[in-house]
Amino acid sequence: MNRSVFSLATAVSFVLLTQAAPAGVKVDELAPDFNLVDSNGKQHSLSEYRGKYVVLEWVNYDCPFVHKHYSSGNMQKLQNTYRGKDVVWLSICSSAPGKQGHFESEDLKERMAEEKAAPTAYLIDSDGKVGKMYDAKTTPHMFVINPKGILIYAGGIDDTPSTDVNDIPRAKNYVQAALDEALAGKSVTAKGSRSYGCSVKYK
Repeated sequence: MNRSVFSLATAVSFVLLTQAAPAGVKVDELAPDFNLVDSNGKQHSLSEYRGKYVVLEWVNYDCPFVHKHYSSGNMQKLQNTYRGKDVVWLSICSSAPGKQGHFESEDLKERMAEEKAAPTAYLIDSDGKVGKMYDAKTTPHMFVINPKGILIYAGGIDDTPSTDVNDIPRAKNYVQAALDEALAGKSVTAKGSRSYGCSVKYK
């Protein structure tokens, strides 16, 4: 399958940093509900997962920053680890048809298998409505929601905005830290951070 190839210089030109608190949602407040169809045509709503921790991961497999976390197995490890702890992991793609990261049904399933992706569901947000609701700016852009539906973390996956897989072991993973603290009944220390990655490819 053809995929976009980026030099590091090109990748860096796509970097988009956002402030710690996204404009569309606020940490410590109720996360907006939504309904989206997954890669198998099944409907999902955020509200149906009330009572569980939920991770929202904005994704674009052709983004080099996303590729960093998938080619290394880092994202899949997080998905599998926390799904094993009854956390719901929803990957959301807000790429519009014809833009980078958007796949038709069969191509999407093939690509997910190729990436060994392991979310609870991959949700399709082609019109960008949910992405804009959450003010998702980058891929990846991460959100963690507690069982009461309250947003407890929003921002980057970690503190190292690079495309180098060698940076992963020494990076502070904010999503992992937030989930570990919350699951242990502790307050989340870092509730927001700067997201980094490619811009979301809205229509």
